[in-house]
This record gives sequence, structure tokens and C-alpha cells, in this order.
Amino acid sequence: MDYLARLAGLAVGAVLVLPCAGQASGKPLIDDPAYTRPQRLVDVGHGRRMNIYCLGFGSPTVILDAGMGDSTISWALVQPRVAARTRVCSYDRAGLGFSDGSSAPGTADNIANDLHALLEAAEIAPPYVLVGHSAAGMYIRVFADRYPREVVGMVSVEGSHEDQSVRGWAIGAPGQQAKWDAWLDEYEACIGAARRGLVKGTPEYAKCVGEPDPRFSPAINAAQARYGATFRWQAAAASERRAVFYASAEQTRKTRRHFGDIPIIVLTHSPYPKARDETRQERNERTLLWETLHLEVAAMSTRGVNVIVPDSGHYIQYDHPQVVIDAIQQAVAIAQEDGEEHVPAR
Repeated sequence: MDYLARLAGLAVGAVLVLPCAGQASGKPLIDDPAYTRPQRLVDVGHGRRMNIYCLGFGSPTVILDAGMGDSTISWALVQPRVAARTRVCSYDRAGLGFSDGSSAPGTADNIANDLHALLEAAEIAPPYVLVGHSAAGMYIRVFADRYPREVVGMVSVEGSHEDQSVRGWAIGAPGQQAKWDAWLDEYEACIGAARRGLVKGTPEYAKCVGEPDPRFSPAINAAQARYGATFRWQAAAASERRAVFYASAEQTRKTRRHFGDIPIIVLTHSPYPKARDETRQERNERTLLWETLHLEVAAMSTRGVNVIVPDSGHYIQYDHPQVVIDAIQQAVAIAQEDGEEHVPAR
């Protein structure tokens, strides 16, 4: 449900969906029943609960933050493998997945505050390696800027950049921002539709909830459809969408621009295919910009690296999960080595 997939190539338009190995065999890629229900609901204050799912043991703890509108299932092919090395937790942001909604807007600042409150309430102590997909590429940077003593590494998987919109909208014919704003307005109508009650089989339901994902089992798709039709999910998704290139982008710009020597590994799917409404030159410019933005994030550390991942879609963690697993394990290994160097000799 990550609507930033529409803009990951810096153009309003098509979503690229690539076939997965599991689908080719007729078997869903993901069928773990853990994603059909909340795993651990933690009170983060005033009775509001957030869902968190942790596996494994060890330090640092890896925190997995999904893309816009997504849930813990984004990491289903990654989390169990990382758990063989250290503790790893995925979670649902406010109003998404199985987490309760919040009256606060879905901005990067509020998301970072929520995550910190969740980790404290769940007694998951730092240090953390933060992993963010798509919009969460900005969210983890805001968290790391706010709590620098707690973060020892970051992995950005196709992460959004605070200048992605303003620099991308300058490419091609004028009106790119207007297209995005019109799309936001169109989908915010889903909030009212959910309040009235979204009915399966209607055009409103098809637009606001969507079709089953062939990567997931029927049980997982049913669970996603149930919460996707709720007012709290539609309101939370709309709030994040509205904020991502405006309030969240501005908040991310205010974060510090250098994170010292902690590992920052950026994974970039490139090139994106040419959309129907753009020229080859425009696509080439957008591809170069997407790679440049990711290089800028990697350059925020003396141990930053940008890895180009070809033959993938926006969801590298589905199309090439081993690439994401390797990046996380590399960041964890560096953090563990650094930790050992700072342990006083006895």
C-alpha cells in the first residue's frame, strides 16, 4: 500500500510491479500468519497502542520502518533472516496495520516521537540500527538526528529524500506538483468514504482499498482489506501522504547533515522504466536525480555507501531480499565492531 511507489521514479504516474519467484510457482511469496493479527500491542500513552513484532536476540537492535501506508509485512522476507544474528523489530506506525490511530498528523517529527515512545514502553533499549523503506528513509534520519546517542547505523531502502519533490517537479513539463496535489485531494475522499462504510465490490472500495496482493496469502490479504477499509487507516495514510513532500520534507531538511562515522547504507533501484507521459530525456534526468539524492544521503557519513540494485522494483525487500539482508548485516557488524572497540579493557 505504499503510494510513494507512484513517485519513487520522480514522476506522477505508473507503478512498476515485477513478478516474484513465489508467484511464478503459484504459491504466495508471504503466507506467515503473524501478519494476519497484531503481535504485541504496546501502550504508548493515554491508552493508545502500537503494534510491534520482534524476533531474535542480541545488540544492536535493528528497527524496521515500512514505507508510506505499509506495515510489518514489508519486512517478512528480511526480518527472520536478520534475527539469526541479532534482535530485529518491525512495527506499524499510528493508524496503520494493527496500530491505533493518533490525533497528531503523520509527519516525520511525530513519527520519530511515536517510535521513541514505543521503544521505551516496550523496553527495547538502544543502540539501534534503523532501516527505512521509501518515506521511512526520511523518518529514520529525523529519529537519528533527534536521538544521536541511540543510533549506530542506518540502512535506507529506496528511501525518499526531502528534495525529491521540488527537484523532481522541475524536470519536464510544468504542472508536476499540481498533479500530485490533485492526486492527494482525490484520495483524501477515501476518508469520508471509510467513515460512511466502504463496501466490497463498489468502485469506492476498489479505489480506496485496492485489489488483493498476489504476493500475499488469502488470509493476509483479508486482514489487510479489513484494516484498509477503516476510517483510522484511511485517515493515517492520507495524513502521511499529505505530509511527505511538505511538512515531513521540511522537518527532514532541518536535521543535521552529517552523522559522523556511523554506517549509512543506501539501496537504490535504478533505472526506473520510462513512464508513458515522459520523454526518454526526462526519464534519464529523473534517474540521474534519484541516484544523486541517494548519494547525498550516503555522503552524510564518512562510512556511507550507495548501492545500485538493478532488475528490481521499488520494493527491493521483496524483489531482492538478500541484498537488504546483507546491507543490514553489514551495518550491524560495523556497529558491533565499534562497540567492542569502546569496551574498556579489564
